[in-house]
Amino acid sequence: MGKLSWFHVLTVAAVLSVTSTRTVAQAALASTEVPVSLVLTLKGHHGADISGLNSGNLIVTEGRDRARITDVAPFNGERGGLELFIMMDNGPELSHGTQVEDIRRFILAQPPTTKIGVAYMDMEGPKIVQDLTADHSLAAQALTTPLARLANGESPYTSLSQLIDKWPPSSDRREVLMISNGEDATFGSSTPVAENPYLDAAIEKAQRSGIVVFTIATSHGALHLENEHPFLPQDQKSSGNSQDIGSMANIGPTGTVVGKYYLAHLAEDTGGEYFYSKSSAALTFAPYLADITDRLASQYLVSFLAKPGKGPGLQSVKVRSELPHTEVVTARRAYIPASTVAQR
Repeated sequence: MGKLSWFHVLTVAAVLSVTSTRTVAQAALASTEVPVSLVLTLKGHHGADISGLNSGNLIVTEGRDRARITDVAPFNGERGGLELFIMMDNGPELSHGTQVEDIRRFILAQPPTTKIGVAYMDMEGPKIVQDLTADHSLAAQALTTPLARLANGESPYTSLSQLIDKWPPSSDRREVLMISNGEDATFGSSTPVAENPYLDAAIEKAQRSGIVVFTIATSHGALHLENEHPFLPQDQKSSGNSQDIGSMANIGPTGTVVGKYYLAHLAEDTGGEYFYSKSSAALTFAPYLADITDRLASQYLVSFLAKPGKGPGLQSVKVRSELPHTEVVTARRAYIPASTVAQR
């Protein structure tokens, strides 16, 4: 073989060696990604068809980077399992017979794949009067307990944190419906509403556990403001706009205002929805519970590969769909575990 031929061979070998090194390095980098899953709720508007959701029209962004989606699956069939806790204040605001009957009908209307638990929030934390059960009649009967006439607990958010601590991990979805005035007696009303550590702790625990929280405010009426705040939409549920809710942080706390802000913040950050009434008439929960039923039936599990930080923790995640007139609701942060590959 001539000198020129040997030169070509050595050049090709060098190129292949560099390419191979780069490929190995890229593979090692990719192998540091960790699998993460999020529960998302799909809401169609203007008659939109949401049945075509898939990895091709769904976008997951972790921080500023687009994540690689590995699976998008609806929660039905074998994946239809749901563990749902209904948490309520132990106060007189839930004394209207129509409200209790609304909740009872909601429980009985859930599919057999849903296990339902009932808990009241009292001074000692969450009082579970019915553990998770597939027998919906048992859960409905638990609503007749006289505990609903006792005094409220000091902090509904501490009760939520304690419930999550006691809740064993499950392969099924885990979600909470909190029915409360949202007020936190353990946290002074003179501090800006955005700085409640008990609320923040409950949100973080729910996000780490992948638990979605829906909230219904039991106190009716406007937010006790001279002019109606823009985050109060006409359809009596939160707009889901974080800027609207965030702007409430500088409003002087006045009981009901603070409670509703807390409930809205909790629902939005965990991927749920917040409901309230502006009417001073007797409050019915029926339309809110019907909306929640629809949302529970329109949920998906999206799995993707995330880039972990220096250690495990919560990271900002955004999910959107390219389907027209489609709203995607999910938690604002996801728990990203540490990589199992040694970093060099």
